[in-house]
Amino acid sequence: MKIDMHCHTKEGSLDGKVPIEEYIRLLRDQGFGGMLVTDHDSYGGYRQWKNHIKGRRYEDFHVFKGVEYDTLDAGHIIVIMPENIKLRLLELRGIPVQMLIPIVHNYGGVLGPAHPCGEKFMSFMNAKAYKRNPDILNEFDFMEVFNACEPVEVNEKARKVAEEYGLVGTGGSDAHKADCVGLAYTQIPDHITCESQLIDYIKSKPSMDCGGTIYRNTTKEKMGKAKTFMTHSFWVYNKIGGWSKAIKRSSK
Repeated sequence: MKIDMHCHTKEGSLDGKVPIEEYIRLLRDQGFGGMLVTDHDSYGGYRQWKNHIKGRRYEDFHVFKGVEYDTLDAGHIIVIMPENIKLRLLELRGIPVQMLIPIVHNYGGVLGPAHPCGEKFMSFMNAKAYKRNPDILNEFDFMEVFNACEPVEVNEKARKVAEEYGLVGTGGSDAHKADCVGLAYTQIPDHITCESQLIDYIKSKPSMDCGGTIYRNTTKEKMGKAKTFMTHSFWVYNKIGGWSKAIKRSSK
């Protein structure tokens, strides 16, 4: 079964332009059997599917619950939790990665860096946590080795890192717009129909077939040099988020 393991929806991501039902239709039309919803620090898109679509339409299509979590010091991390686990914490951005990893594992989940060799601050290999302690890579369960919104050389570097550390490689479109949907895939067995089964499969360390086509219409390509400002803005965004949480915790 072909699935997209990096999907942003209008209902769950502030920068998402594609409603989840449209996302499903687009993927089904391209021969996909499922998707992992990975909205930014939110399960909004997944909830829209679960509360309004599941069991009513698209019963031949599997929607898996995930999140693209904005850490304080390690960029974007894709997290998949068992279907019976609800962690509100994963919708509150800004946890340091060395706190995030044991939380996810203790509750039976798996996690791995999204676009690990991409932009500074947003990508693990170019973030503070990796530079401080590269061995953190050994604590991840998988790594995104093909991202349709990253250049070829960036994906190739990610694939080499995953191979070096023995991490399962995944592929996802990272689509925020309709014309990017379906540009990346990961092949998984047809019998996988829920998050727990997907987690168990990843833990078995399979050699997963993944790949796709590079998207040439990303916002960062259009911005050119201005993308440097965008990446530094992300750093400030997460720093402020982390400080505000620390203040709230200390006042309780």
